[in-house]
Amino acid sequence: MTVMIDSFGITDKGKVRENNQDNFLIVDISKSVAVRHSSLSRDKFGNRFGMTGGHLFVVADGVGGGPAGDRASEGAITALLGYVTETVGCFNSYSASREHELFEKLESTVRGVHDKLREEGNPARGESPATTLTMVLLIWPRAYLIHVGDSRAYVRRGSRVQQLTRDQTIGEYMINIGAWTEEQAARAKPAATLSSAIGGSELTPVVGLIDLEPGDGLMLCTDGLTKHVTDDRIASVFGNPGDAETVGRQLLSDALAGGGTDNIAVIVVNSAA
Repeated sequence: MTVMIDSFGITDKGKVRENNQDNFLIVDISKSVAVRHSSLSRDKFGNRFGMTGGHLFVVADGVGGGPAGDRASEGAITALLGYVTETVGCFNSYSASREHELFEKLESTVRGVHDKLREEGNPARGESPATTLTMVLLIWPRAYLIHVGDSRAYVRRGSRVQQLTRDQTIGEYMINIGAWTEEQAARAKPAATLSSAIGGSELTPVVGLIDLEPGDGLMLCTDGLTKHVTDDRIASVFGNPGDAETVGRQLLSDALAGGGTDNIAVIVVNSAA
């Protein structure tokens, strides 16, 4: 079955911040074989060559202030792009029995960026560049997820929208252990502090996967969107599928209308048979 992927990404510095430390990446991973000339008609080849073998979607939200956060988010995304570039020929050959290898290599890439940022930083002078990261590698029908920090991923099936990630923040941790209620976390200033970040004092990547069906959608975003757009509103906009660009621009518009106090990045992905 041929599945068409419609994707769109957008970022905005918001209404308050002077610079934009959010970055995103959308990559179509294609086979490198190209038929230059043949006695066979083109329909004999079908989609065997030059077809898209996978897709990479990444959002990253730099923290640490000034250019340091921007460098951190750029570095994380650039490293993942480098990984994909080096291993593009392997993705179509991954089977369920080899998925652990894919996860290990992706996680190793993330940890490599983390180590580099820690080496470059100088916590004693307040220079600790770090970044969140939410990444989906889609090799249809399987979506591989790596998540660090409080950027999020959502999946849509029919009109139902479900959050795939859990924020790695102090507030979420306190809720999980039963120390705070959601209302207490919403009022506590330390609640938004990251408990895990690439380049931060702690790094705890979360990996996972989900099998998609034609018609399903994915949405990745930084917390600049979720600070100002409620879960109900996200479900309303993302749960009523339009083209990816229309949905992405509407979500960005909602975040700006809600205050736009932070940088915003969003990727919307639709699938159709």
